Amino acid sequence: MNHSIYSADRTTHLKVVVVALVAGILVAGFGISARIADEGLTQTASAPVVKAGKPVAITSSANTVVR
Repeated sequence: MNHSIYSADRTTHLKVVVVALVAGILVAGFGISARIADEGLTQTASAPVVKAGKPVAITSSANTVVR
């Protein structure tokens, strides 16, 4: 029984690494399969493109400046 990571032997460290590696592969595989199977939710742009016009300067002389 190894209660501390510092006093653990080589096989215990190897078991921890193998379990972490297998868990990582399973999570990555699940994420990839969920991403590939999601064919129906793709979005396409259907709105017309709005281009910017000429620059406009908006001014007003009704404002008072307090300094």
